[in-house]
Amino acid sequence: MGKRPSTRLVCPDFEIAFGRIGKGRVEFPQAMPFKVVVLRSHLSQILVKKLLWVIISILVLLPLRMLLSAEVPQADLERYRQEIAPVLKAACAGCHGPKKQKGSFRIDTLDSDLLTGGDVSWWLEVFEVISNGEMPPEDADHPLKDEEKARIVDWLSGEIQLASQVRRSREAHTSFRRMTRYEYNYSMQDLLGLPFDFSRDLPPETSSEDGFKNSSEMLQMTAMQLVQYRKQARRALHSATIRGKRPDPVYYGIPMRAFTERFDPEHAASVARTLKRIREKDMSLQEALQAEEKKYRGRPGGTYFRNLITGQGVKPRWSYHGAKYAWKPVSKRPEIPPAMEDVVVIAPNQKFVVDVGNGLPDEGNMRVRIRAARLLEENTDDRHHPTLRLYFGNQPSNDSRLSVNVGRDVVIDAPPGDARFYHWDVPLGEVPRNAFRDSHRLGQLPNPGEFLSLLNTSSVPASLTVDYLEIIAPALEQWPPESHTRIFPPRDEDIEEEVYAREVLTVFMERAWRRPVTEAEVSQKLLLYDRLRPGCIDFQEAMVEVMASVLSSPKYLYLGRIAGEGEDGRRITDLELASRLSFFLWSSLPDEELLTAAATGSLSKGAVLEQQTRRMLTDPKVQRFAQHYTRQWLGMEELDFLKFDTKVHGRVDPLLVESMKREPVAFFSEVLGQNRSIFEFLDSDYALLNDRLARHYGLPEVLGHQLRKVALSPDDRRGGLLAQAGLLAMNSNGKDSNPLKRGIWILENLLNDPPPPPPPAVPEIDLADPDILKLTLKQRMEDHRDDPACASCHSKIDPWGIAFENFDALGRWRDMVRGAPVDASSMLFNKEELHGIKGVKDYLLNNRQKQFSRAMTHKLASYALGRPITFSDRSEVDRISTELREGGGGLRDLVLLIVKSDLFQLN
Repeated sequence: MGKRPSTRLVCPDFEIAFGRIGKGRVEFPQAMPFKVVVLRSHLSQILVKKLLWVIISILVLLPLRMLLSAEVPQADLERYRQEIAPVLKAACAGCHGPKKQKGSFRIDTLDSDLLTGGDVSWWLEVFEVISNGEMPPEDADHPLKDEEKARIVDWLSGEIQLASQVRRSREAHTSFRRMTRYEYNYSMQDLLGLPFDFSRDLPPETSSEDGFKNSSEMLQMTAMQLVQYRKQARRALHSATIRGKRPDPVYYGIPMRAFTERFDPEHAASVARTLKRIREKDMSLQEALQAEEKKYRGRPGGTYFRNLITGQGVKPRWSYHGAKYAWKPVSKRPEIPPAMEDVVVIAPNQKFVVDVGNGLPDEGNMRVRIRAARLLEENTDDRHHPTLRLYFGNQPSNDSRLSVNVGRDVVIDAPPGDARFYHWDVPLGEVPRNAFRDSHRLGQLPNPGEFLSLLNTSSVPASLTVDYLEIIAPALEQWPPESHTRIFPPRDEDIEEEVYAREVLTVFMERAWRRPVTEAEVSQKLLLYDRLRPGCIDFQEAMVEVMASVLSSPKYLYLGRIAGEGEDGRRITDLELASRLSFFLWSSLPDEELLTAAATGSLSKGAVLEQQTRRMLTDPKVQRFAQHYTRQWLGMEELDFLKFDTKVHGRVDPLLVESMKREPVAFFSEVLGQNRSIFEFLDSDYALLNDRLARHYGLPEVLGHQLRKVALSPDDRRGGLLAQAGLLAMNSNGKDSNPLKRGIWILENLLNDPPPPPPPAVPEIDLADPDILKLTLKQRMEDHRDDPACASCHSKIDPWGIAFENFDALGRWRDMVRGAPVDASSMLFNKEELHGIKGVKDYLLNNRQKQFSRAMTHKLASYALGRPITFSDRSEVDRISTELREGGGGLRDLVLLIVKSDLFQLN
């Protein structure tokens, strides 16, 4: 979504900035309603007077025009009277009408105007019970028809969404919204104790003007989405719970010697001869293996692993049909053999594939274990630690193949000759499976088999050896699993089913809804249980359905409250504060300690709130905040879709692109974790690098795939965010640098001062003109800026972008472009000169600290609150940013200042 334009009156001598217009109000960027900046002093007094009359006319007429043109949202009361009220009266008034009010609830007296009325919370309750099928009961005199139910849900979903938007615009302080996809995923993981992806079937979110996905104005809910959430909740609960006896696992135990003997008998004989020579001549094993390995380095045919040392199963990956040579599982766990001399060597960027056939179960946790060590080859550094990544996939035919990354990269740090076990856990029910695994036999096509692939992700000479691989599925630490017992704890035989159901539901609802629940709320869910129980196989099936309704309720899916509701309509409760804090820093539910502090009413006390915030900032879950805030703040989605021009840059290493994406997040985590100054985002004397990034930057060697802190010298031209390859690359076109994109990014993301959109019908640079092609990029932009229609915007944007011209589309440093020296000098509108990246950094640090700290406060507060920052928030944002600068500018300090502010604690 584009930025809302500023209304500007521009001439060569004056710039009059009025502020942003929208939603029936004017937001002025300064304390004064307007500012006049005199750029030249020789204008005649007559021209000045004329301009001032223009200004006064605009200021007088602008509010009137806005009032005349603004559309005031109205509640759809006519539809309610015609279509909704008669249905509700027939279906609900018998139990909730003038004569009877079950649950102290009367529906015929509710204010149907959700935009201004006081019964929004009751309408949310109606929306929940009708959409979930809890009401009316099956024995009702007038059950709802499907068409009537759909009509009510459709009207309510629209009115609720409109009401939240109207109340936000009127009261200016509401963060009432649903969870984002990633918040929903983390919340389900933390609630159920499962590492599955619970958001993969949910629609993606768009970003707000500030670039954030958690903004209340973007997170709407449709009736179709509600159905999807219900299905997802049911599926998740089935994954978390079990019924029946403990399943019997299957086992694979595969020594690498078996690969050799099975797939390459000739090679196995060579191994035997080598080992005999070792014993007779007392050669070291390492020397013999290296000698044997040289025979295979030049082996033709890309299907062979070329860098494999003697003892490896050298076999084309897919030379057989239908996986007829796949490994077969066994029902008893094989005895783990001692360390063996026959190994597979996986060189950097090479894979080792193991076909496991169709013997894996449909669900449950698969544990893959390997016994591995580093391999110290000739002319390599013993300090290099290879990293290994696990893929799971299938290939039903030669034309169809799927392989997905199913685990973290594991660092193989065991020294040569001292191999040890490493493992991955893979939820089989959550990864793509072979659709033919149950319908076809091995040896047939389509191939029903599945495979594991181990990829050495090291980008430096760092090979590794594997001598044994083991697979257990399902791998169970206990039975029933912990995910089941956290929902259904052991039940005493003398406890009645209904009593046990109430206990289980109460605990589950309080954890899901993040607050104590009332007896009436639990009883309402138990009524649903009573309705479902006769038609279900057992107690658990009925309870899962009821819990699915808990997880598809607005009380779970929504955060905050409609503005105007609550104790005083402004100050949030301690329980609301706990949720706001946990979704800010953990993107998930508050934990037990945080909820306990909230339940006792102590969380909002300054010392307790600070202690809890500091505790949360040291929890591993804070990496979720670092990941999502950094990517959204910096607009890093652009990098996910950028295609590099292979004609210019060749094949771009996927490990490089991955490292580019990780670097800004790692840098943010370092600044946050060490409470370093926010101004280190502009420049720093260190970077977070791995081996691949260090080589890309032309810096001294860094060991390993993991990003680590590396000291920089002034001549290294890196440090901070501005010179990071990923951010430079995403603001290119994939072929060459793009000063316009880089300049806009500085203004929008770092200074919160977005330029206005271009005027209509602006001519683009004509690249077909041979005279234009002769110009440098800077000259082309200067020529474009000569057009009066373009000058006002480009004079603000171009100087920032041109200063980055020493960086190409991949963020590499360059001194020459197409045979000419790079000219990265530019001049800002205030006549300040920028000389390359150093000039940008120096200028920002010396002249724009106040603006940057305010922009950082604005951005972080918007993310923390889950809503746009409005003009009414300005004084508080200014106070926080001033206190931040005076206190040293620590990023963790900024988090604490926001959390303890009225901005965060008022609704």
